[in-house]
Formats: sequence, C-alpha cells, structure tokens
Amino acid sequence: MSEAEIVVVDYGLGNLRSVTRGLERVGAGVTVSDDPAALGRADGIVLPGVGAFSEGMENAGPFRESLLRAVEDDTPLFGICLGMQMLLTASEESQQVGQGEADGLDLIPGRNVRFEEEQTVPHMGWNELTVERDHPIVAGIDGQYAYFVHSYYANPEDERACVASTDYGRPFPSVVATEDGTVFGTQFHPEKSGETGLRILRNFVDLCHPTA
Repeated sequence: MSEAEIVVVDYGLGNLRSVTRGLERVGAGVTVSDDPAALGRADGIVLPGVGAFSEGMENAGPFRESLLRAVEDDTPLFGICLGMQMLLTASEESQQVGQGEADGLDLIPGRNVRFEEEQTVPHMGWNELTVERDHPIVAGIDGQYAYFVHSYYANPEDERACVASTDYGRPFPSVVATEDGTVFGTQFHPEKSGETGLRILRNFVDLCHPTA
C-alpha cells in the first residue's frame, strides 16, 4: 500500500512547517498548497490555523467550496486549533471584537465560545485528554497530555460531537468529530504535543491510506 498523500491547506494562518514535519515523521507524503484544486487529489486534508476566527474564515474563503466538496467525497478533513473551530457553524469571537458574525464551515453544528471571565485566558500549556467515545483519531491517547493555546472552545449542538474532553475550570471538547467520523479536529496542537501528538497524526494518516 502506497503512502497517504496529505494536503496541508496554506491560507496564510497555519503552523505549516511543524505540521508538515510531524506528518512526514509518521510516514505521510505531504503537499503544502495554496491551490484549492489540490484538495481534490488528496487522500486527506489538514486545515491548520492560529489567530482570529473571522480572519481565518476570510483567508480560507477561496477554499470553502473545495473543502465542502472533499468532505462530500469522504476525504478525511482534520482541523487543528483555529482550523478545528472553523469546522463549526460560527464563533462569538467575531462579535466580541466588533467584527460581527462570521460563519464557519458548518460541518459540525455549534458555536465557539469564550472561556468564562474568572478563567485565565488564553488556556496555555499542557493538559489532559479524556476520551469520551470511540473514534480512530483518539486511539491510544486516553489520559495523555497535549499542548493548548486558545481563548475560545467548541460548543457543539450534539454532545456526541465531543470525542475527547479536557478540564479547564470546566470540561470542554478538545477533540470533535462528525457522526460519520470523516471530519474531525483537535483544539490542541498535535505538532507541539510530543509523542501524544505524533500518535494523533499517525492515527490520521492511517485513516487516509488509499485503497490501491
């Protein structure tokens, strides 16, 4: 079986070098691309991201139709940090910074909300992952620690969208996924999370292997 060909979406807000290096370490062929057409040739797609939700969605606008088409074709889509938040319907971040409503990809119904006022933001550093339901992306990571940097977190409409949770004054979803499991994301950065992160990336690549 040939190696999985992963496309990392370059829309100007991702930690591309570290993500690419991590994927290559677990045996993937990686293409970093700013061409939406490249997504149609991928065995799997990574949507990385750091920064503000509204800026992320604006920058990723040219990729929206290609991303949605890839999901319809059952190509695994993995969102990381801001990329995970962009999988949801919307985020209150845009309203709080006076930019109005910003629509996400709406692949996982729900909104991104800010931590409560009494919680220090951003939530930064290592924290524990608790697996809430079976999904190939979280195989072997229950009770492991991952690296977080964020002030907003996913609040999906369907509680089963939460695949793993983390506690920061309150439990929040640290891994989310659609019911069919082909769209998923991590609030933490697997490329900064040591062996735990490499296991997540390896799980993703295993999901993306071509059949031929």
